[in-house]
Amino acid sequence: MMVGSAVDNQAHGRAITSVLLLSLLASGGCGEKQVAPVRIANAYLGPLTIAVAPALNFSGSTDFDRSVVADIMASELGAVVGVEVIPVSRVLAVLDEQGRDEIASPAHAEEVVNRLGADAILVFAVTEYEPYHPPIVGIAAQLYGVRRVGETGGVDPVRLSREAGPTATEAASRSFGPLAQAEQVFDAAHGFTEEDVEEFARQREATDSPFGWRLYLQSQRHFMRYCCQRTLRSMFGGGVDLALAAER
Repeated sequence: MMVGSAVDNQAHGRAITSVLLLSLLASGGCGEKQVAPVRIANAYLGPLTIAVAPALNFSGSTDFDRSVVADIMASELGAVVGVEVIPVSRVLAVLDEQGRDEIASPAHAEEVVNRLGADAILVFAVTEYEPYHPPIVGIAAQLYGVRRVGETGGVDPVRLSREAGPTATEAASRSFGPLAQAEQVFDAAHGFTEEDVEEFARQREATDSPFGWRLYLQSQRHFMRYCCQRTLRSMFGGGVDLALAAER
């Protein structure tokens, strides 16, 4: 009987957590303020106009909306000094005209970039996703554009997408390819991740929510925002930490 009660209590607690997270996701958190984002200095790639593709889902989870996650990534990309962001909605409009819902190959990425008049496109995949506390999010991201001589790529969500879908017969031009990449799993169960989330919340002037800085661990949307920003820091820093600028 005691074991049964413990199981029931655990299930009940998980249900309450689920309702709470969904509520926070829908409302944006209690008492959330609009605050100036922490801006990332972009001395690595120079000024760019970047389109953001809808997120690829390689996590096996169906608990998130790929376009919403892409919008969060685009929002955080707007904090990179020297970058002008083309919204996800414009990328989706082009993909819809083509009868597609995601970037299928490097050649397709180049086609969309040219169609939008962009310099590059950010293609990324959610590789792990666990929304319940402590949350886990994995992201593999790559920036595609005209390469300088000698640049090579590592993490390749476009290649993974191509392998997961119809075989692409077209090839991208030799000068077009990955400019920068980043791959990381953010696991809030790790102490160093929790400490970094706290610092991130402090930079964002933690809200008046009863959760305080822990809102970024309790809310799916807020934790995803943290993961996207840290991915971009890694990407635009070339694998090293970046200086933070107060404004563009």
